Amino acid sequence: MSESSVSLADHAGASIHLAVRGMTCAACVGRVERALRKVPGVQQAQVNFATEVASVDLAEPAKEMDAQKLVAAIEDAGYQAQVQVADAPLVDDTQPWWQVWGPVLLGMAASLPLVLPMFWGAHHFWPAWVQFALATPVQFGLGARFYKAGWAALKDRSGNMDQLVALGTSAAWGLSCWLWWTHAQRMPDASHHAPELYFESAAVVITLVLLGKALEARAKRQTTAAIRALQALRPDTVCRLGPQGEVMVPLAQVLVGDTLIVRPGERVPTDGLVLEGRSHVDEAMLTGEPVPVSKGEGDHLTGGAINAEGRLTMQVSATGAQTMLAQIIRRVVDAQSAKAPIQRVVDRVSAVFVPVVLLVAVLTGLGWWWAGLDGEVALIRAVAVLVIACPCALGLATPAAIMAGTGAAAREGILIKDPQALETAHQVNVVAFDKTGTLTAGHPRLLDWQVSASPACLAHWDKAAALQLAAALQQGSEHPLAKAVLSSLAEQPASVDGVVLAQAISAVPGRGIQGSVTQGPWQGDWALGSARWMHEQTGLLAQDESGLLDGLLARAEQWAAGGATVSWLMYRPIRADADAPGATWQAMAAMAFGDELKPGAAQAVARLHVLGVRTVMISGDNKGAAQAIADQLGIEQVIAEVLPGDKADHIQRLQHNEGGPRQVVAMVGDGLNDAPALAAADVGMAMANPGGGTDVALQAAGITLMRGDPMLVPAALEISRRTSAKIWQNLGWAFGYNVIGIPLAAFGGLNPMLAGAAMALSSVSVVSNALMLSRWRLSPRRIA
Repeated sequence: MSESSVSLADHAGASIHLAVRGMTCAACVGRVERALRKVPGVQQAQVNFATEVASVDLAEPAKEMDAQKLVAAIEDAGYQAQVQVADAPLVDDTQPWWQVWGPVLLGMAASLPLVLPMFWGAHHFWPAWVQFALATPVQFGLGARFYKAGWAALKDRSGNMDQLVALGTSAAWGLSCWLWWTHAQRMPDASHHAPELYFESAAVVITLVLLGKALEARAKRQTTAAIRALQALRPDTVCRLGPQGEVMVPLAQVLVGDTLIVRPGERVPTDGLVLEGRSHVDEAMLTGEPVPVSKGEGDHLTGGAINAEGRLTMQVSATGAQTMLAQIIRRVVDAQSAKAPIQRVVDRVSAVFVPVVLLVAVLTGLGWWWAGLDGEVALIRAVAVLVIACPCALGLATPAAIMAGTGAAAREGILIKDPQALETAHQVNVVAFDKTGTLTAGHPRLLDWQVSASPACLAHWDKAAALQLAAALQQGSEHPLAKAVLSSLAEQPASVDGVVLAQAISAVPGRGIQGSVTQGPWQGDWALGSARWMHEQTGLLAQDESGLLDGLLARAEQWAAGGATVSWLMYRPIRADADAPGATWQAMAAMAFGDELKPGAAQAVARLHVLGVRTVMISGDNKGAAQAIADQLGIEQVIAEVLPGDKADHIQRLQHNEGGPRQVVAMVGDGLNDAPALAAADVGMAMANPGGGTDVALQAAGITLMRGDPMLVPAALEISRRTSAKIWQNLGWAFGYNVIGIPLAAFGGLNPMLAGAAMALSSVSVVSNALMLSRWRLSPRRIA
């Protein structure tokens, strides 16, 4: 089955991409889009001139449509096309250099002999037949592509750059032939003396246009460097473990559930889980994180990462288009293929540009002829107008900047979903943060703990004993606070009394956990839970009126006021007589748990303030905890105790600004429970934290931060601002070039050859200006 005839069933309701070849200017984009939209079942189609990719959205009834219909529609419009299948390379690098530069070199070989004598004086010009022999193969051989594409556009009742080049150079070549013939008729004896001909203008213009296209193709190839770098992360072959042992097989043959071997130094071939082994994995090309990540049994591996020192055995969990790497590549391609809102305005201008230029050229020729100039001079000035007025720069201005900007962002771990998000992000003046998992690590740790006086029956009661008792109750628990207690115990020196074991451990819903210790110096019933449970069990009031806890209640209140979560460790002696009245519980220790700030969180907030952006925290935590974090970071406004479903309402309130000017709000969350708020914001930034959230993040927001670094938030706004600036610079250059160049040519300030050089320079300059974005790097010193 060929690529052009594959079924589109898998693409129904989604976007399918086609590689389009043969487009020469922004007007061609409109022709291809119109051709695709006429195909039954196509809901929407948009073409990116810089990437030469058409994105087609299929309506629901198009499930069984053959891709050949889309390809045929493009070919009927005069272009070449092929479907980009799901796991195929998205960038075509197979074109030999001679196909791009060969026509340029041939054109130069024919044009230079025509141009060089101009610098020696008119009497050194070649005879007319030599000029004709050199220029005609360029005009109708190398220039045949312009006639073909121009004729196809004419049949479609539209205009493009090829028509301008074909008409302009044909006029110069035809005028030269006419002058040569009439000169020979008037002066048969002096036919060996060449009249003033313009063969060199026709040949040089075509050569310069081809040179501009070659340079343009080279520059556009640089803008897709980010995609090619990601594609290169896929190994061609992998080591699969099967009944025959370890066998090297092509990556395309790997299925979900297969067992693969990843040796030191090799790339992880696809997504999966570690079955055996331990190593460090470099995920820098995927997340931008320069520090290798430790991986062991049960940990997730992402295809494209580099295995460092250990041998890993992995089980495949995803292949092909379902892998994280494929999704990242598709996200970058979608961002570079889609159109920014400003590009739609440019497309409308380009649609009427060619007819207007043709009219201006006709008026220029007629105007100068009516003013008394020789018909030859009037025609040459009309030709100059046709040559210089090329809409290529207009068509490249926006997509080239978007390609360079999204590529630079992807290299740093910032994935931009579409140009709409990129264009909106530079207008953001309010950033709302979720707290847990976004500004904080999301993993609570034991900040501090204090003990009270112990009853006489307990010996050696101190902070170390309290920590051991709390850890004994939490053994085997998956609760975040339990992990914090166990982690703190692991950091302490080993106890001389050995390990404390608790039995009959049971959870009390909404309260805590309890169990019994039957051996060692701390025998009795123990419980660890909330302050409410402690007050219920011990009968103590909020104030330590009895003095039994030696001021521990007051210390706990200080911790809570500072944003910490307080848990209480309680003790009850074991009854010697089962029929005796039960002993009462006694509070033995208080423990303060808190979330760690992420490195760079304060720096990121400070950078946002430097950029003139107001910061807000929207958190489900209590007011004290949220305010304490906000004070540490310098966040200006805190909205606390908010349910996940209500965060979107608060985003809308921030946008409406209580009757003031509407604010452009960005929401930053972890992509899990913040999806409604991410969708409600003008720009959603989903932060993919280690261990989960990445898949959701790729779907939930316009911008995905591939690692949990708050510094990527101001970086995303900065690359958006830089890209927007480049777009306007390019548009200013493209429009300014035509505003200045067309009148200059119409009034005789440019001959066709200089006009052709200026036209080629304009396109190359626009792309080169956009490529300056590729040098952007995320630097702590710059962000600080």
